[in-house]
Amino acid sequence: MTASRLFTRKSIETLQQQTRENGMRKVLGPLQLVLLGIGCIVGAGIYVMIGPAAASYAGPGVMLSFLIAGLACALTALCYAELAAAVPAAGSSYTYCYAAMGEVYAWTLGWLLMLEYGLAGSLLAVGFAGYFASLLGDFGVHLPAVISTSLLQSSVVDGHIGFHASGGVNLIAAGALAGIAAILIVGVSKSAWVNAVLVAIKIAVLAAFVAIGIGSVDVHHWSPFVPANEGGFTYGWQGVLRASSILFFAYLGFETVSTAAGETKDPQRAMPIGILGALGVSTIIYIIVAAVLTGIVPFRELGVPDPIAVAVDRIGHPGFAVLIKIGALTGLASVLLVNGYGHSRICYAMAQDGLLPSAFARLSPRFRTPWIGCLLVCAISAVLAALFPLSILGDFVSIGTALAFVIVALSLMWLRTTRPDIPRPFRVPLGGFHIGRIWIGYIPTAAIVLCIAMILPVVLDIVAMARRGNLLPAAILGSYACLGALIYVFYGMNRAQRRA
Repeated sequence: MTASRLFTRKSIETLQQQTRENGMRKVLGPLQLVLLGIGCIVGAGIYVMIGPAAASYAGPGVMLSFLIAGLACALTALCYAELAAAVPAAGSSYTYCYAAMGEVYAWTLGWLLMLEYGLAGSLLAVGFAGYFASLLGDFGVHLPAVISTSLLQSSVVDGHIGFHASGGVNLIAAGALAGIAAILIVGVSKSAWVNAVLVAIKIAVLAAFVAIGIGSVDVHHWSPFVPANEGGFTYGWQGVLRASSILFFAYLGFETVSTAAGETKDPQRAMPIGILGALGVSTIIYIIVAAVLTGIVPFRELGVPDPIAVAVDRIGHPGFAVLIKIGALTGLASVLLVNGYGHSRICYAMAQDGLLPSAFARLSPRFRTPWIGCLLVCAISAVLAALFPLSILGDFVSIGTALAFVIVALSLMWLRTTRPDIPRPFRVPLGGFHIGRIWIGYIPTAAIVLCIAMILPVVLDIVAMARRGNLLPAAILGSYACLGALIYVFYGMNRAQRRA
Protein backbone atom coordinates (compact mmCIF):
# COMPACT_ATOMS: atom_id res chain seq x y z
CA MET A 1 0.00 0.00 0.00
CA THR A 2 1.46 3.36 -0.98
CA ALA A 3 0.66 6.80 0.33
CA SER A 4 -0.20 7.90 -3.18
CA ARG A 5 -3.17 5.50 -3.12
CA LEU A 6 -4.84 7.78 -0.55
CA PHE A 7 -5.04 10.55 -3.13
CA THR A 8 -6.31 8.47 -6.05
CA ARG A 9 -9.10 10.33 -7.84
CA LYS A 10 -12.10 9.02 -9.73
CA SER A 11 -12.35 10.09 -13.34
CA ILE A 12 -15.27 12.26 -14.39
CA GLU A 13 -16.07 9.81 -17.15
CA THR A 14 -16.32 6.91 -14.68
CA LEU A 15 -18.69 8.88 -12.47
CA GLN A 16 -20.90 9.80 -15.41
CA GLN A 17 -21.02 6.16 -16.52
CA GLN A 18 -21.92 5.02 -12.99
CA THR A 19 -24.78 7.52 -12.96
CA ARG A 20 -26.15 6.22 -16.25
CA GLU A 21 -25.88 2.58 -15.14
CA ASN A 22 -26.76 2.77 -11.43
CA GLY A 23 -30.08 0.93 -11.85
CA MET A 24 -32.10 3.79 -10.33
CA ARG A 25 -35.03 5.38 -12.14
CA LYS A 26 -34.41 8.80 -13.73
CA VAL A 27 -37.66 10.55 -12.86
CA LEU A 28 -36.81 13.96 -11.35
CA GLY A 29 -36.95 17.28 -13.24
CA PRO A 30 -36.18 20.93 -12.28
CA LEU A 31 -39.53 21.54 -10.53
CA GLN A 32 -39.23 18.39 -8.42
CA LEU A 33 -35.67 19.39 -7.49
CA VAL A 34 -36.75 22.89 -6.42
CA LEU A 35 -39.52 21.34 -4.31
CA LEU A 36 -37.05 18.78 -2.96
CA GLY A 37 -34.79 21.62 -1.83
CA ILE A 38 -37.60 23.70 -0.33
CA GLY A 39 -38.87 20.56 1.34
CA CYS A 40 -35.57 20.20 3.18
CA ILE A 41 -34.70 23.87 3.73
CA VAL A 42 -38.02 25.21 5.02
CA GLY A 43 -38.40 23.15 8.13
CA ALA A 44 -36.13 22.99 11.14
CA GLY A 45 -34.84 26.54 10.74
CA ILE A 46 -38.29 28.12 10.85
CA TYR A 47 -40.23 25.59 12.91
CA VAL A 48 -37.61 24.64 15.50
CA MET A 49 -34.24 26.42 15.69
CA ILE A 50 -35.50 29.97 15.19
CA GLY A 51 -36.88 29.85 18.75
CA PRO A 52 -33.67 28.90 20.61
CA ALA A 53 -31.63 31.14 18.28
CA ALA A 54 -33.75 34.19 19.15
CA ALA A 55 -34.24 33.37 22.85
CA SER A 56 -30.65 32.50 23.71
CA TYR A 57 -28.55 34.51 21.27
CA ALA A 58 -29.92 37.06 18.79
CA GLY A 59 -33.30 38.37 19.93
CA PRO A 60 -35.17 40.06 17.03
CA GLY A 61 -31.78 40.26 15.30
CA VAL A 62 -32.36 36.63 14.33
CA MET A 63 -33.56 38.10 11.02
CA LEU A 64 -30.00 39.35 10.44
CA SER A 65 -28.72 35.92 11.44
CA PHE A 66 -30.79 34.36 8.66
CA LEU A 67 -29.38 36.89 6.18
CA ILE A 68 -25.77 36.19 7.19
CA ALA A 69 -26.24 32.41 7.08
CA GLY A 70 -28.11 32.71 3.78
CA LEU A 71 -25.27 34.73 2.21
CA ALA A 72 -22.70 32.11 3.18
CA CYS A 73 -24.90 29.38 1.78
CA ALA A 74 -25.61 31.32 -1.44
CA LEU A 75 -21.91 31.49 -2.24
CA THR A 76 -21.51 27.79 -1.54
CA ALA A 77 -24.64 27.01 -3.57
CA LEU A 78 -23.01 28.55 -6.63
CA CYS A 79 -20.10 26.13 -6.17
CA TYR A 80 -22.52 23.22 -5.82
CA ALA A 81 -24.38 24.29 -8.95
CA GLU A 82 -21.24 24.21 -11.09
CA LEU A 83 -20.07 20.88 -9.67
CA ALA A 84 -23.52 19.27 -9.95
CA ALA A 85 -23.74 20.32 -13.62
CA ALA A 86 -20.19 19.17 -14.43
CA VAL A 87 -20.23 15.96 -12.36
CA PRO A 88 -23.88 14.81 -12.27
CA ALA A 89 -23.45 11.76 -10.03
CA ALA A 90 -25.04 10.38 -6.86
CA GLY A 91 -23.25 11.24 -3.62
CA SER A 92 -23.23 15.03 -3.84
CA SER A 93 -20.15 16.74 -2.42
CA TYR A 94 -18.59 13.38 -1.49
CA THR A 95 -18.50 12.45 -5.18
CA TYR A 96 -17.21 15.87 -6.25
CA CYS A 97 -14.40 15.62 -3.72
CA TYR A 98 -13.48 12.11 -4.89
CA ALA A 99 -13.18 13.37 -8.46
CA ALA A 100 -11.23 16.51 -7.56
CA MET A 101 -9.01 15.75 -4.57
CA GLY A 102 -8.83 12.00 -3.97
CA GLU A 103 -9.94 9.12 -1.77
CA VAL A 104 -8.82 10.21 1.70
CA TYR A 105 -10.42 13.65 1.25
CA ALA A 106 -13.59 12.00 -0.07
CA TRP A 107 -13.77 9.76 2.99
CA THR A 108 -13.26 12.74 5.31
CA LEU A 109 -16.03 14.66 3.58
CA GLY A 110 -18.32 11.63 3.50
CA TRP A 111 -17.80 11.12 7.23
CA LEU A 112 -18.64 14.79 7.85
CA LEU A 113 -21.78 14.44 5.71
CA MET A 114 -22.88 11.43 7.74
CA LEU A 115 -22.53 13.55 10.90
CA GLU A 116 -24.37 16.42 9.23
CA TYR A 117 -27.30 14.43 7.87
CA GLY A 118 -27.58 12.00 10.78
CA LEU A 119 -27.78 14.74 13.40
CA ALA A 120 -30.03 16.91 11.21
CA GLY A 121 -32.50 14.02 11.08
CA SER A 122 -32.32 13.72 14.86
CA LEU A 123 -32.90 17.44 15.39
CA LEU A 124 -35.86 17.46 13.03
CA ALA A 125 -37.40 14.48 14.80
CA VAL A 126 -37.04 16.23 18.18
CA GLY A 127 -38.85 19.27 16.74
CA PHE A 128 -41.53 17.01 15.26
CA ALA A 129 -42.07 15.43 18.68
CA GLY A 130 -42.46 18.87 20.27
CA TYR A 131 -45.16 19.98 17.81
CA PHE A 132 -46.88 16.60 18.02
CA ALA A 133 -47.10 16.85 21.82
CA SER A 134 -48.39 20.43 21.52
CA LEU A 135 -51.08 19.39 19.02
CA LEU A 136 -52.27 16.51 21.19
CA GLY A 137 -52.39 18.91 24.14
CA ASP A 138 -54.95 21.00 22.23
CA PHE A 139 -57.21 17.93 22.25
CA GLY A 140 -56.66 17.25 25.93
CA VAL A 141 -54.10 14.46 25.42
CA HIS A 142 -50.86 15.05 27.30
CA LEU A 143 -47.90 12.85 26.50
CA PRO A 144 -45.76 11.84 29.49
CA ALA A 145 -42.36 13.51 29.48
CA VAL A 146 -40.66 10.14 29.83
CA ILE A 147 -41.48 9.29 26.16
CA SER A 148 -41.37 12.78 24.63
CA THR A 149 -38.21 14.29 26.15
CA SER A 150 -34.62 13.59 25.13
CA LEU A 151 -32.36 12.05 27.77
CA LEU A 152 -30.09 15.11 27.92
CA GLN A 153 -31.47 18.63 28.28
CA SER A 154 -29.68 21.99 28.11
CA SER A 155 -30.06 25.43 29.68
CA VAL A 156 -28.24 28.76 29.32
CA VAL A 157 -26.75 30.22 32.50
CA ASP A 158 -24.62 33.41 32.47
CA GLY A 159 -24.29 33.21 28.71
CA HIS A 160 -23.12 29.60 28.69
CA ILE A 161 -24.85 26.29 27.97
CA GLY A 162 -25.06 23.54 30.60
CA PHE A 163 -26.49 20.01 30.41
CA HIS A 164 -28.44 17.76 32.75
CA ALA A 165 -30.21 14.39 32.54
CA SER A 166 -34.01 14.46 32.18
CA GLY A 167 -34.77 10.81 32.83
CA GLY A 168 -36.80 10.55 29.60
CA VAL A 169 -36.19 9.00 26.17
CA ASN A 170 -37.79 10.67 23.15
CA LEU A 171 -39.67 7.72 21.64
CA ILE A 172 -41.97 10.05 19.68
CA ALA A 173 -38.99 11.37 17.72
CA ALA A 174 -37.74 7.84 17.10
CA GLY A 175 -41.19 6.79 15.84
CA ALA A 176 -41.26 9.69 13.35
CA LEU A 177 -37.99 8.49 11.84
CA ALA A 178 -39.34 4.95 11.55
CA GLY A 179 -42.24 6.26 9.46
CA ILE A 180 -39.85 8.23 7.22
CA ALA A 181 -37.77 5.10 6.61
CA ALA A 182 -40.85 3.26 5.36
CA ILE A 183 -41.69 6.02 2.85
CA LEU A 184 -38.10 6.19 1.57
CA ILE A 185 -38.01 2.46 0.93
CA VAL A 186 -41.13 2.63 -1.28
CA GLY A 187 -39.25 4.67 -3.90
CA VAL A 188 -38.07 8.08 -5.09
CA SER A 189 -41.03 8.81 -7.37
CA LYS A 190 -43.53 8.18 -4.58
CA SER A 191 -41.29 9.99 -2.08
CA ALA A 192 -41.11 13.00 -4.45
CA TRP A 193 -44.91 12.99 -4.76
CA VAL A 194 -45.36 12.82 -0.99
CA ASN A 195 -42.77 15.59 -0.59
CA ALA A 196 -44.55 17.84 -3.11
CA VAL A 197 -47.81 17.49 -1.18
CA LEU A 198 -46.12 18.18 2.16
CA VAL A 199 -44.28 21.22 0.74
CA ALA A 200 -47.53 22.67 -0.65
CA ILE A 201 -49.25 22.23 2.73
CA LYS A 202 -46.48 23.79 4.78
CA ILE A 203 -46.04 26.78 2.45
CA ALA A 204 -49.80 27.42 2.55
CA VAL A 205 -49.82 27.18 6.35
CA LEU A 206 -46.83 29.52 6.72
CA ALA A 207 -48.54 32.00 4.39
CA ALA A 208 -51.66 31.80 6.57
CA PHE A 209 -49.53 32.32 9.70
CA VAL A 210 -48.00 35.46 8.21
CA ALA A 211 -51.35 36.79 6.91
CA ILE A 212 -53.18 36.31 10.23
CA GLY A 213 -50.24 36.85 12.57
CA ILE A 214 -49.20 40.19 11.10
CA GLY A 215 -52.24 41.77 12.73
CA SER A 216 -50.98 40.66 16.16
CA VAL A 217 -47.44 42.01 15.70
CA ASP A 218 -46.31 44.43 18.41
CA VAL A 219 -43.43 46.48 17.01
CA HIS A 220 -42.16 47.08 20.55
CA HIS A 221 -41.07 43.45 20.59
CA TRP A 222 -38.47 44.38 17.94
CA SER A 223 -36.86 46.96 20.19
CA PRO A 224 -33.98 46.76 20.76
CA PHE A 225 -33.48 44.94 17.46
CA VAL A 226 -30.07 43.70 18.65
CA PRO A 227 -30.27 43.42 22.47
CA ALA A 228 -27.23 44.43 24.52
CA ASN A 229 -24.73 41.66 25.18
CA GLU A 230 -25.21 39.89 28.52
CA GLY A 231 -22.02 37.86 28.53
CA GLY A 232 -20.53 35.26 26.22
CA PHE A 233 -22.65 34.86 23.09
CA THR A 234 -25.89 35.93 24.76
CA TYR A 235 -27.23 38.81 22.62
CA GLY A 236 -25.31 41.66 21.04
CA TRP A 237 -23.59 41.22 17.69
CA GLN A 238 -21.79 38.24 19.20
CA GLY A 239 -25.20 36.64 19.66
CA VAL A 240 -26.32 37.51 16.12
CA LEU A 241 -23.28 35.72 14.71
CA ARG A 242 -23.72 32.81 17.13
CA ALA A 243 -27.35 32.46 16.01
CA SER A 244 -26.32 32.50 12.37
CA SER A 245 -23.94 29.64 13.11
CA ILE A 246 -26.74 27.40 14.43
CA LEU A 247 -29.17 28.49 11.69
CA PHE A 248 -26.53 27.82 9.05
CA PHE A 249 -27.48 24.15 8.75
CA ALA A 250 -31.12 25.12 8.10
CA TYR A 251 -30.11 25.78 4.49
CA LEU A 252 -28.75 22.25 4.13
CA GLY A 253 -31.58 21.35 1.75
CA PHE A 254 -29.90 22.85 -1.31
CA GLU A 255 -27.10 20.30 -0.89
CA THR A 256 -29.66 17.53 -0.70
CA VAL A 257 -30.77 18.50 -4.22
CA SER A 258 -27.33 17.54 -5.53
CA THR A 259 -27.59 14.06 -3.97
CA ALA A 260 -30.45 13.34 -6.40
CA ALA A 261 -28.31 13.57 -9.53
CA GLY A 262 -28.42 9.80 -10.01
CA GLU A 263 -32.22 9.91 -10.33
CA THR A 264 -32.56 13.14 -12.35
CA LYS A 265 -33.41 13.62 -16.02
CA ASP A 266 -30.97 16.01 -17.75
CA PRO A 267 -29.01 16.75 -14.53
CA GLN A 268 -26.66 19.27 -16.22
CA ARG A 269 -29.60 21.63 -16.71
CA ALA A 270 -31.85 20.66 -13.81
CA MET A 271 -29.28 20.70 -10.99
CA PRO A 272 -28.37 24.44 -11.03
CA ILE A 273 -32.07 25.38 -11.28
CA GLY A 274 -32.98 23.13 -8.37
CA ILE A 275 -30.15 24.27 -6.09
CA LEU A 276 -30.34 28.04 -6.64
CA GLY A 277 -34.14 28.16 -6.93
CA ALA A 278 -34.69 26.33 -3.64
CA LEU A 279 -32.20 28.53 -1.78
CA GLY A 280 -33.67 31.81 -3.02
CA VAL A 281 -37.30 30.96 -2.24
CA SER A 282 -36.46 29.56 1.18
CA THR A 283 -34.43 32.58 2.31
CA ILE A 284 -37.34 34.93 1.61
CA ILE A 285 -39.72 32.68 3.55
CA TYR A 286 -37.35 32.51 6.54
CA ILE A 287 -36.98 36.27 6.95
CA ILE A 288 -40.69 37.04 6.61
CA VAL A 289 -41.74 34.38 9.13
CA ALA A 290 -38.97 35.42 11.56
CA ALA A 291 -40.23 39.00 11.50
CA VAL A 292 -43.81 37.99 12.31
CA LEU A 293 -42.79 35.45 14.98
CA THR A 294 -40.58 37.83 16.96
CA GLY A 295 -43.23 40.55 16.60
CA ILE A 296 -45.88 38.35 18.25
CA VAL A 297 -43.88 36.73 21.07
CA PRO A 298 -41.15 38.42 23.18
CA PHE A 299 -37.94 36.78 22.07
CA ARG A 300 -36.96 35.53 25.55
CA GLU A 301 -40.02 33.26 25.55
CA LEU A 302 -39.13 31.43 22.33
CA GLY A 303 -36.60 28.95 23.70
CA VAL A 304 -38.82 25.90 23.03
CA PRO A 305 -38.89 23.11 20.39
CA ASP A 306 -42.16 24.47 18.95
CA PRO A 307 -41.89 28.32 18.71
CA ILE A 308 -44.52 28.69 15.97
CA ALA A 309 -47.00 26.85 18.22
CA VAL A 310 -46.26 29.34 21.00
CA ALA A 311 -46.93 32.24 18.62
CA VAL A 312 -50.25 30.93 17.32
CA ASP A 313 -51.42 30.28 20.88
CA ARG A 314 -50.79 34.00 21.55
CA ILE A 315 -52.89 35.03 18.55
CA GLY A 316 -55.95 33.64 20.32
CA HIS A 317 -57.65 31.56 17.61
CA PRO A 318 -57.72 27.95 18.87
CA GLY A 319 -58.86 26.48 15.56
CA PHE A 320 -56.12 28.32 13.70
CA ALA A 321 -53.56 27.12 16.25
CA VAL A 322 -54.46 23.51 15.47
CA LEU A 323 -54.14 24.19 11.73
CA ILE A 324 -50.71 25.79 12.16
CA LYS A 325 -49.44 22.90 14.24
CA ILE A 326 -50.63 20.43 11.62
CA GLY A 327 -48.79 22.51 9.02
CA ALA A 328 -45.66 22.48 11.19
CA LEU A 329 -45.85 18.70 11.47
CA THR A 330 -46.19 18.30 7.70
CA GLY A 331 -43.33 20.76 7.20
CA LEU A 332 -41.00 18.90 9.50
CA ALA A 333 -42.10 15.58 7.98
CA SER A 334 -41.11 16.82 4.51
CA VAL A 335 -37.68 17.88 5.77
CA LEU A 336 -37.22 14.55 7.54
CA LEU A 337 -38.11 12.81 4.28
CA VAL A 338 -35.66 14.77 2.13
CA ASN A 339 -32.92 14.64 4.76
CA GLY A 340 -33.24 10.85 5.01
CA TYR A 341 -33.20 10.64 1.22
CA GLY A 342 -29.96 12.60 0.96
CA HIS A 343 -28.31 10.68 3.80
CA SER A 344 -29.12 7.29 2.31
CA ARG A 345 -27.86 8.32 -1.17
CA ILE A 346 -24.53 9.52 0.18
CA CYS A 347 -24.10 6.20 2.03
CA TYR A 348 -25.08 4.45 -1.21
CA ALA A 349 -22.31 6.22 -3.13
CA MET A 350 -19.72 5.47 -0.43
CA ALA A 351 -20.74 1.81 -0.31
CA GLN A 352 -20.40 1.55 -4.09
CA ASP A 353 -16.81 2.69 -3.66
CA GLY A 354 -16.13 0.14 -0.92
CA LEU A 355 -15.71 2.72 1.86
CA LEU A 356 -18.87 1.51 3.64
CA PRO A 357 -20.38 -1.99 3.84
CA SER A 358 -22.12 -3.14 0.66
CA ALA A 359 -25.45 -3.36 2.50
CA PHE A 360 -25.79 0.44 2.11
CA ALA A 361 -25.79 0.01 -1.70
CA ARG A 362 -28.11 -3.01 -1.90
CA LEU A 363 -31.21 -2.11 -3.94
CA SER A 364 -34.68 -3.45 -3.23
CA PRO A 365 -35.69 -5.77 -6.11
CA ARG A 366 -39.17 -4.28 -6.10
CA PHE A 367 -38.65 -0.56 -5.43
CA ARG A 368 -35.07 -0.12 -6.76
CA THR A 369 -34.09 1.88 -3.65
CA PRO A 370 -31.21 1.28 -1.20
CA TRP A 371 -33.62 -0.07 1.40
CA ILE A 372 -31.12 -1.33 3.96
CA GLY A 373 -29.30 2.01 3.86
CA CYS A 374 -32.59 3.85 4.43
CA LEU A 375 -33.31 1.70 7.48
CA LEU A 376 -29.83 2.10 8.95
CA VAL A 377 -29.53 5.88 8.59
CA CYS A 378 -32.98 6.44 10.08
CA ALA A 379 -32.21 4.06 12.94
CA ILE A 380 -29.01 5.94 13.80
CA SER A 381 -30.82 9.28 13.76
CA ALA A 382 -33.61 7.80 15.91
CA VAL A 383 -31.17 6.77 18.63
CA LEU A 384 -29.52 10.22 18.65
CA ALA A 385 -32.91 11.98 18.74
CA ALA A 386 -33.93 9.91 21.76
CA LEU A 387 -30.80 10.92 23.67
CA PHE A 388 -29.64 14.44 22.78
CA PRO A 389 -31.19 17.96 23.05
CA LEU A 390 -31.57 20.56 20.30
CA SER A 391 -28.56 22.62 21.38
CA ILE A 392 -26.01 19.83 20.94
CA LEU A 393 -27.61 18.56 17.73
CA GLY A 394 -27.78 22.02 16.14
CA ASP A 395 -24.16 22.89 16.90
CA PHE A 396 -22.77 19.59 15.60
CA VAL A 397 -24.84 19.77 12.40
CA SER A 398 -23.54 23.29 11.74
CA ILE A 399 -19.92 22.19 12.22
CA GLY A 400 -20.33 19.26 9.84
CA THR A 401 -22.16 21.41 7.29
CA ALA A 402 -19.59 24.23 7.28
CA LEU A 403 -16.58 21.92 6.99
CA ALA A 404 -18.28 20.03 4.15
CA PHE A 405 -18.99 23.31 2.35
CA VAL A 406 -15.34 24.38 2.70
CA ILE A 407 -14.18 21.13 1.08
CA VAL A 408 -16.71 21.60 -1.74
CA ALA A 409 -15.34 25.07 -2.53
CA LEU A 410 -11.78 23.67 -2.50
CA SER A 411 -12.89 20.81 -4.77
CA LEU A 412 -14.32 23.27 -7.29
CA MET A 413 -11.05 25.20 -7.49
CA TRP A 414 -8.99 22.01 -7.71
CA LEU A 415 -11.22 20.58 -10.45
CA ARG A 416 -10.96 23.83 -12.42
CA THR A 417 -7.18 23.50 -12.09
CA THR A 418 -6.81 19.83 -13.02
CA ARG A 419 -9.71 19.37 -15.47
CA PRO A 420 -10.33 22.67 -17.25
CA ASP A 421 -11.44 20.68 -20.33
CA ILE A 422 -14.69 19.12 -19.06
CA PRO A 423 -17.99 20.76 -20.15
CA ARG A 424 -19.46 23.09 -17.52
CA PRO A 425 -23.06 24.04 -18.39
CA PHE A 426 -23.01 26.35 -15.34
CA ARG A 427 -20.03 28.33 -14.01
CA VAL A 428 -19.69 30.37 -10.83
CA PRO A 429 -19.76 34.10 -11.69
CA LEU A 430 -16.98 36.71 -11.32
CA GLY A 431 -14.20 34.32 -12.36
CA GLY A 432 -10.85 34.21 -10.56
CA PHE A 433 -7.08 34.28 -11.01
CA HIS A 434 -4.15 31.85 -11.18
CA ILE A 435 -1.32 31.34 -8.73
CA GLY A 436 1.03 29.25 -10.81
CA ARG A 437 -1.19 26.49 -12.24
CA ILE A 438 -3.78 26.70 -9.45
CA TRP A 439 -7.04 28.52 -10.18
CA ILE A 440 -8.38 30.64 -7.30
CA GLY A 441 -12.02 31.69 -7.67
CA TYR A 442 -13.40 34.80 -5.99
CA ILE A 443 -16.75 33.15 -5.14
CA PRO A 444 -15.26 29.89 -3.77
CA THR A 445 -12.75 31.84 -1.67
CA ALA A 446 -15.48 34.06 -0.22
CA ALA A 447 -17.56 30.93 0.51
CA ILE A 448 -14.65 29.38 2.44
CA VAL A 449 -14.13 32.53 4.52
CA LEU A 450 -17.82 32.87 5.41
CA CYS A 451 -18.24 29.16 6.22
CA ILE A 452 -15.31 29.31 8.62
CA ALA A 453 -16.82 32.44 10.16
CA MET A 454 -20.09 30.55 10.62
CA ILE A 455 -18.60 27.82 12.80
CA LEU A 456 -16.03 29.90 14.66
CA PRO A 457 -18.52 30.94 17.40
CA VAL A 458 -19.60 27.30 17.81
CA VAL A 459 -16.02 26.09 18.15
CA LEU A 460 -15.17 28.87 20.62
CA ASP A 461 -18.26 27.99 22.66
CA ILE A 462 -17.32 24.28 22.76
CA VAL A 463 -13.76 25.17 23.81
CA ALA A 464 -15.09 27.48 26.53
CA MET A 465 -17.37 24.72 27.83
CA ALA A 466 -14.45 22.29 27.92
CA ARG A 467 -12.37 24.77 29.94
CA ARG A 468 -15.19 25.06 32.48
CA GLY A 469 -15.24 21.27 32.85
CA ASN A 470 -18.17 20.52 30.51
CA LEU A 471 -16.36 18.10 28.21
CA LEU A 472 -19.38 16.40 26.62
CA PRO A 473 -19.58 18.29 23.28
CA ALA A 474 -15.79 18.19 22.75
CA ALA A 475 -15.65 14.51 23.72
CA ILE A 476 -18.42 13.60 21.26
CA LEU A 477 -16.71 15.44 18.38
CA GLY A 478 -13.32 13.96 19.21
CA SER A 479 -14.71 10.44 19.48
CA TYR A 480 -16.52 10.79 16.16
CA ALA A 481 -13.34 11.96 14.41
CA CYS A 482 -11.32 9.06 15.87
CA LEU A 483 -14.01 6.54 14.92
CA GLY A 484 -13.99 7.81 11.33
CA ALA A 485 -10.21 7.48 11.10
CA LEU A 486 -10.30 3.92 12.48
CA ILE A 487 -13.06 2.80 10.09
CA TYR A 488 -11.17 4.18 7.10
CA VAL A 489 -7.79 2.67 8.06
CA PHE A 490 -9.03 -0.78 9.07
CA TYR A 491 -12.01 -1.19 6.72
CA GLY A 492 -12.56 1.31 3.95
CA MET A 493 -9.01 1.77 2.67
CA ASN A 494 -8.38 -1.85 1.68
CA ARG A 495 -11.88 -2.47 0.33
CA ALA A 496 -11.81 0.71 -1.73
CA GLN A 497 -8.55 -0.44 -3.33
CA ARG A 498 -10.05 -3.82 -4.25
CA ARG A 499 -13.21 -2.16 -5.57
CA ALA A 500 -11.12 0.22 -7.70
